[in-house]
Parts: sequence; C-alpha cells; structure tokens
Amino acid sequence: MGLIKFLFITVLILWVIRLLLRLVFPMVLKSVFGKMQDQAAAQNTQKPSSKPEGSISIDYVPPQQKHGNSDKLGDFVEYEEVK
Repeated sequence: MGLIKFLFITVLILWVIRLLLRLVFPMVLKSVFGKMQDQAAAQNTQKPSSKPEGSISIDYVPPQQKHGNSDKLGDFVEYEEVK
C-alpha cells in the first residue's frame, strides 16, 4: 500500500510541476526577451553616429618594442651545403 501511495504522490507532483512549467516558462521567456529587446533599442537610440558609415578609428596603439642591435644578436656564420 505504501508503494502505491508513494508512486501516486510522485506522479501527482511531477504532473503539477509539468503543468506549472507549461504556464510559467513562456511568460518568463517573454519577459526576458522583452527586456533584452528594450535594452538593444535603447543602445541604438543613445548613440547617434557622428562618423560616416564605414570609417575606421583606432583608439589604442600598443607600444612597439625596440629591436636589438644586430651586433648583440650573435655571430653570423656562412656555410655551404655539401651534397
């Protein structure tokens, strides 16, 4: 009797969870995607482009390392291939 009661309660709980997910999940998704669309629309309206389309601007140029003097790199040895 205890096993049947446990199975009945388990099936009932799973059925209620499934029913709630079918009702609540679409509403949650609509609200999340609605907020994302609102944020995207707000970002598009905040920045009027002062530059013409297709122009490129570089904000950061990394410093270039100085290459060492060729004298400090070592000796160059000429060689010939022997076949």
